[in-house]
Amino acid sequence: MSEDKAGSSKPFDPLEPFRGMRDAYLDAMAKAMVEAVNTEGYAQAAGAMLENSLTISAPFRDAMEKSMLQMLQQLSLPSRQDFAALADRFTNMEMRLDDMDAKLDRIERQTHTVKPVAKDESAKPSDSKPNTQTTKRVAAEAPVTKRATKKQAQPRKRNARKGTQ
Repeated sequence: MSEDKAGSSKPFDPLEPFRGMRDAYLDAMAKAMVEAVNTEGYAQAAGAMLENSLTISAPFRDAMEKSMLQMLQQLSLPSRQDFAALADRFTNMEMRLDDMDAKLDRIERQTHTVKPVAKDESAKPSDSKPNTQTTKRVAAEAPVTKRATKKQAQPRKRNARKGTQ
């Protein structure tokens, strides 16, 4: 037996001609399908079928969406709309924080440029603790009046995501 295998390169396969016919058939069909699919008529027909199927499935899709929302509510799980609403709220909070940061930077710049008020030290004896209430009041009063006028004069920042004011 080992001599038969060594002498012949390939054993006889009775299905080999059928495989050849199958391969030739598949190649011919592939070429014909490529030519058919690359035509304008096929694209229009496929588009019309797709549009009809979407139109027909719209009521079923709506019913499925409603039942899914009810199920999510019963299970106390968030829906897509809940996530979208949260994303909008977080975006709004982020924009407000940015606005507050910019205002605080302006206030800080204004407080550094405002000259400090000289205290009447001759009336009071020297104390190791300064009067913090007076200092806070003086520091807080100057920027508040300027901030109110600045707020009216400056336009609002644009929303980077929505492009609105």
